[in-house]
Amino acid sequence: MYKYMIVTDPSTAPGYRLAGVDVIEVKGPDEAKKVIPPLLNADDTGIIGISEDFMSLLDKDLLSTIENTYRPIIIPIPSTSKSVPSGSYIERLLRRAIGYNIVVRR
Repeated sequence: MYKYMIVTDPSTAPGYRLAGVDVIEVKGPDEAKKVIPPLLNADDTGIIGISEDFMSLLDKDLLSTIENTYRPIIIPIPSTSKSVPSGSYIERLLRRAIGYNIVVRR
């Protein structure tokens, strides 16, 4: 069975742990850049949730690798500190998965 992992900051990690999710705490984007590539190659990881704060600061090569990877699925986790547009990433993910561009409206 595949695992669901979360890569987030120390302030939000306890909440995910209470929900029973495996959590990797990172203090900043530099540490996240070191942690994410091994997770992409792990055989037992199915879904990785990454804080939008870290996702928005990853380099282009790593983002390209993430977008071209079918397993594990990478999900940006909304940030409480600032507004980062995540819709475009989710739309690209859906378009890649089903072949159509779906716009989700609230």
